[in-house]
Amino acid sequence: MTKITERFVDAGGIRMHLAEAGSGPLVLLLHGFPESWYSWRHQLAALAEAGYHAVAPDLRGYGHTDRPDRVEDYTMLHLVGDVIGLIDALGEQRAVVAGHDWGANVAWHTALLRPDRVRAVAGLSVPQLFSPRPVTAPLATMRTEIGDGFYVVYFQQPGVADEELGRDPRATLRRFFHSASGEEASWQLVVPPGGGFLDTVAEPDNLPGWLTEGDLDTFTAQFEHAGFTGGVNYYRNLDRNWALLAPWRSAAVLPPALFILGDRDVTFTWPEAKDLIAGGSTVVPNQRETVVLPGCGHWTQQERPAEVNQALIAFLRSL
Repeated sequence: MTKITERFVDAGGIRMHLAEAGSGPLVLLLHGFPESWYSWRHQLAALAEAGYHAVAPDLRGYGHTDRPDRVEDYTMLHLVGDVIGLIDALGEQRAVVAGHDWGANVAWHTALLRPDRVRAVAGLSVPQLFSPRPVTAPLATMRTEIGDGFYVVYFQQPGVADEELGRDPRATLRRFFHSASGEEASWQLVVPPGGGFLDTVAEPDNLPGWLTEGDLDTFTAQFEHAGFTGGVNYYRNLDRNWALLAPWRSAAVLPPALFILGDRDVTFTWPEAKDLIAGGSTVVPNQRETVVLPGCGHWTQQERPAEVNQALIAFLRSL
């Protein structure tokens, strides 16, 4: 059995914890919210056995990676900088960068901003979200179109979501993993008046079939250690990112690209996802394939590890 090992590296000034397996061309696996390197547990060994050096870090603010105090230290420029710093720390010039959820957002932006360092990019669940650049900052648009109850807007309140989610990390994770999975797909996205984020996710009778109590133990321990503030701070930089990334207006992702999502994912109906499914996105001109997983929800690589592994390995071998 392929062994997964863990260690720390200095990724350009931030101490980053990572899990890795195998040797060969470098493949970085970036997790989403609220997850950790452990969300890629099924991919690390599979990629290693296929001949790749698979590396899954805890991103800035998560797990045992450094957690800066300031909200403004979690911009997309910081997150892409961490990826480049990680590639440098691993002694490589280039990497394939794959990401899920917020990790997909970071992966797409790494390919956009530093195509010289990215051999190829794979986005799971979340499509590219940076073009066409909206005229107004995203939070104002969300408030107008969805309302102040939209969970992203709710996350903007200093300390509020952090305290709510961290009150009982195991319950938070259990409810979120259940409600956004393909087995349930009941996540409501909008916080009811006077309520909190946990009112948008149901309390399950049982864990989804892809998540064991041991898996939940691991995730829980990581969030008991790190808390949720780091992950929530990603959302608190949406308007700041919109301003900082203005120079890349109308720019395209040039490396070869793969997109994987489930048809029961909340992102499935997003316009950008529809463009990638249709294969006609002008923002991702070198898209090789879109893989749609029937019955799969938001936790793509955890819910359907075999299909995701197959798609990733086929994509890597095509490069």
